[in-house]
Amino acid sequence: MNVRPSAIILQDERVLTLRYCYGDQEVYALPGGNPDPGECLSQALARELHEELGVQAEVSKMALCGEVIWPEVKKETLHIVFLAAITEGVPALNPVHTSALEMVWLPVAELGTKLLYPNVGGHIIGICEKAANPGHVGVIDQPYIK
Repeated sequence: MNVRPSAIILQDERVLTLRYCYGDQEVYALPGGNPDPGECLSQALARELHEELGVQAEVSKMALCGEVIWPEVKKETLHIVFLAAITEGVPALNPVHTSALEMVWLPVAELGTKLLYPNVGGHIIGICEKAANPGHVGVIDQPYIK
């Protein structure tokens, strides 16, 4: 099972996402990536945010975690989603480190209508509304993305 840390970065009731297009599917990913050997999750996330978006960020507490299981390709990923804040810089895509098409600040209210990776829009809405502190959410309902 792979482990992928990612970030919820909030600004003016919007969440920072990276937009990808797979076939005819638009997917909005929380920024993050895979740890390098010997790297803890918060260090990996801070490094990924710097590489992909050119920002320094403070990685805070874990907001939620859950598994994506894709039997189609026999792949499982444990997603650990942290709250994070940009402490320096203005985010801009670095095409050397990401294949994202663009950076999108999605309104929190729209998270339930978009395909996210990981697909936790409803949980993020609950966190933002202070109505939930989900912790482990179990298996994430993630449509297979080709």
